[in-house]
Amino acid sequence: MTLKKPLPKPVWQKNTYFWIAAILFILGIVGLPFFGGDSAIRDPGQKHENNLYLLYFAAAAVMFVGGYLSHRQTLQQYREETEGAS
Repeated sequence: MTLKKPLPKPVWQKNTYFWIAAILFILGIVGLPFFGGDSAIRDPGQKHENNLYLLYFAAAAVMFVGGYLSHRQTLQQYREETEGAS
């Protein structure tokens, strides 16, 4: 008989998708025209593009949705394993 460690309850703060989404959102804010503009968030050597901040906001939204789906799946797995153990 093997003893399994109890599963820790999943929390959203440990999901990297949400952290990356927050960083991309902050970079998008920095890139707004009335803060730093596109030049504040453009990589060195990157060609000039207008409204670069919109790409950062879109990427933040994609990462947030991925984090939400990942977290929801983790919660479902946690429920299934804890209900099956009792």
